[in-house]
Order: sequence, then structure tokens, then C-alpha cells
Amino acid sequence: MPAPLPELTAWRAEARSWIASHLPPRAGDEPSPEGRGSDAVPIFHNLSKEDESRLLDAARAWQRIKFDAGYGAIGMPPEFGGLGLPGPYVHAYSEEESAFAAPPTGELIGVTVGLIAPTIAAYGTPEQRDTFVRAMLRTDLVACQLFSEPAAGSDLAGLTTRAVRDGDDWVINGQKVWTSGAGFADYGELIARTDSDVPKHKGLTAFLLPMDTPGVEVRPIRQMSGGSSFYEVFFTDVRIPDSARLGAVGDGWKVALTTLGFERGNAGHRQVGATFAQLMDLARRQGRLEDPAVRGLLTDAWMESLVLDLVGQRISAANARGESPGAAGSVRKLLWSRNLTRYAEVATALLGSRLVADTGEWGTYAWGEHVLGAPGYRIAGGSDEIQRNIIGERVLGLPTEPRVDKDVPFSQVRRGS
Repeated sequence: MPAPLPELTAWRAEARSWIASHLPPRAGDEPSPEGRGSDAVPIFHNLSKEDESRLLDAARAWQRIKFDAGYGAIGMPPEFGGLGLPGPYVHAYSEEESAFAAPPTGELIGVTVGLIAPTIAAYGTPEQRDTFVRAMLRTDLVACQLFSEPAAGSDLAGLTTRAVRDGDDWVINGQKVWTSGAGFADYGELIARTDSDVPKHKGLTAFLLPMDTPGVEVRPIRQMSGGSSFYEVFFTDVRIPDSARLGAVGDGWKVALTTLGFERGNAGHRQVGATFAQLMDLARRQGRLEDPAVRGLLTDAWMESLVLDLVGQRISAANARGESPGAAGSVRKLLWSRNLTRYAEVATALLGSRLVADTGEWGTYAWGEHVLGAPGYRIAGGSDEIQRNIIGERVLGLPTEPRVDKDVPFSQVRRGS
């Protein structure tokens, strides 16, 4: 018989006390009337590699402190250093920590702890679990997702990076793109094609690739918001042992869907871009709070934020019952990207041309980083169109889209030149 769960209210209070002993309270979202302090509201950081490295170091240090105290992997089994507690405890801790000045998590930390470590726990060999899961939950190792490709678009199963068996090794050639944190990652969860003579979903295999392997080249991509937190990764005759394979040969699609399921379920947990309080403050500073049109825009933004939180609570409740979030993860991901876009629309309506040129006025031009970053989240973690397909087919019961390549060997699928 499993041990009884701790009483949630008392557990939350204990967690709050522990956090308060390690972190100062977080300052309010609203800036001072004089406009002192940072006015930055970026969705993607616009930082030098040195500054980004310092942020990552601070986030890793905090994750290690949490992990060692039992709060860094609350939902994971005790065998991996977690507490094995259900979703409401994870949600409760996140709410409590949000009231304190914790270092920004950063995408690479979220991917490592929330996506790749649980995937290895699900599909890894005993040796892989022993080597990687605890180390990644503690961020002694950090990992990125090597999924997206330039020619595959939203059709992940259409990827063309190849892994060819050569004795006890695999030789990899190809390219990945839009890989967050690849310039800092120790490992990458790589999905590659190992069989072109079967339909596209069946010919994929997953690997845990050391990013310092000879033949791996990582190049930063300059984003329109100014930063370079995304990378493209090239593989030229990269040789890795079969012990780096994650899951069975041909099970790469199943492994990838597991990781993506964690990603969609976690969407919205990490604060990026502006908060609603900052949006309200912008309207106040512009003298527009009494404008009926602006009030309508703010009301829409607030309601979407509330719905996003409610869907998150539903996912947490499903986790508590031991259920998969299923398509609810896609609903949350879609709402999250829409929420970021809504904030950008309100800021644009309030600021107009002041988003275009930096006049030095506090709290104006800085919003451009949010506006220019918002479109990226309509692609990251599965595009809006893919999320709508999932919701339409799995929730609404709509007919699936025609897929002429569904049962065709990948080598026979016609692809654009």
C-alpha cells in the first residue's frame, strides 16, 4: 500500500517557509512611478553569450539547491531523487516560488528537467537512467531537443537527418534548426531516420547525443527580437555508440511524442514576456485606463490569462489522478501562445510608433522585444496549426486531414526540392 500523501495545505506552508529561508520576496510587477529599474519584458532574451551563461549558471545553482532539498523534482519517483507527489503539489510549489525572487529558469533548464529527464526515465535503459535522470533533474547535465528541421516544418515525422548503423556505432548526417540552448547543452535528444523503407513515422529512432562529439557544429540564429537563444545544428559523419540509443530502433516517434506531451503539458508554467500587471501599468502610464476600447482589450487579455490558469489547474488535477493530460496539453499550448500574442496586440495599440524607434522614454521601446518575440511561441513546442489539428481530431472528433503519405515508404514520398 502506498504511503499516504502529506496534507497539501501543511505541505505548501512548509515549502513556503523553506523558500523564504533561501530567497528574498519578489518585487511587485508594477514599476515605481518614477520608472526606475528595468523596463525589459522580453519573451526571448537579447543577451550576449557571456550574460546568458551567467543566467544559466544562476538557474542551475538554484535548481541544485532545490533538488538537494527535495523540491527540484517533486513529481518524479524517489528513485530519481524526486518526491513522487502528484500535480497539485507541483502546482502549489510553483505558486509559492513565484512570490520570491528566484533566478529566471530559462528554456534549457525547463527542457532538461521537465521534458528530457522524464523521457529518459520512461524509455532509458537502467544504465541510462542511472547516468542521466538524476544528473539532469539536478542540472549537473543539461540537454536540448534536436527535433525540428528546415525541410520538415511542422511535420516532424518528415525529418531527413539520417542515422546509419555501422557495426556497434551509428553514423549521423543532417541538420536541425530552432534548437533552444544548443550552445550550452551537454547532450541533445536526437530524433533521426534509421529506415527509409517504411512509412515515415515507423522509421525513426531516438538517441542521446553528446554535443561535443566530433562532427557536431552549433551555429546561433539571430532572432528578429535581437537575441540568439536558438541555434541550428549540423551533423557531419557524427559517430556515436549504440549505447546512446534511447528506446528501441524504430520507436523514435513514440519517444518524440512522449517528450512533446511533457512540453505541451508544461506550456505556460514558465513566465516569459510581460505580466498582466505590467500591461495594466503601461495603460495607466499612457493615460488610457478610462478609454473604453483599451478597457475592452485589457478585459480580453485578463480573461485569456484566467482561462490559461484554469486549464493548467485541470491538467494538474489529471496528473493527480495519474492520467495523461492528453489533448488538454495542446489546448494549453494554444492558449499560451494566444495569450502572449494578445499582450503584444494591446501593447501595440497603446504605444504605436513608439515601438519602432528608441526615444529613451522608459517603458515604451522595450515592449518591442515582447511584440517581436510573441510569434515565436506560435511555432515553438508544436505550431498553432498542429495544436488545432490535435484538438479537432481528438476532442471534437472531426475527420483527420488527408495524409497521402500515411502508409507509403518514406523513400517513395514526394518532397519539395
